[in-house]
Amino acid sequence: MNLLLRLMLLLVSSRRRSRLEILDNCVTPFRVWVNDLDLLFHMNNGRYFTILDLARIDLMMRSGLWKQLKTRGWYPVVTLETIRFHRSLELNDRYDVHTRVIGWDEKHVFIEQGFVRAGVQVALAVVRARFLKRSGGLVATSELMQMSGSTEASPALPEWVVRWSEAEGGMEFSPAASSSSRAAQTALTR
Repeated sequence: MNLLLRLMLLLVSSRRRSRLEILDNCVTPFRVWVNDLDLLFHMNNGRYFTILDLARIDLMMRSGLWKQLKTRGWYPVVTLETIRFHRSLELNDRYDVHTRVIGWDEKHVFIEQGFVRAGVQVALAVVRARFLKRSGGLVATSELMQMSGSTEASPALPEWVVRWSEAEGGMEFSPAASSSSRAAQTALTR
């Protein structure tokens, strides 16, 4: 329920805040609520990813991209994300999420998002997303960037981001391999 409330608050506040271009740095303010906390009374690790979703929506709303996506029947999906925590966020802490597109390839847009409290970075995330058509199929990144009004080429992605994105290609779930691994482990323990 609190995420729905936060989304509604964001939709209202985004309309009143300054307009951005899609490649601008978008700063979205938040505060740690009681239902964001885990058993150790700091913001739950999973909540960070949800807040990142809201901050990306803010960028899309303020840049006008959200409206254009809806008109075309396109929508974003996260295909890969990672986060590094530097400090904790605690109850009532005010913080900003800084969101910026750091580059793109043929299929994906790469977004850097940082949690900042009182000028100090708390956590840093990188998200890889692509856009899909409700009618089926992928939206080419060139088509997306053209729609957003950006005519420039992608900035060079940091080398670690390129390697991270490529490494995901070998990640697969195989139920048969999992059950055969368990059978082999059971056989070893007998």
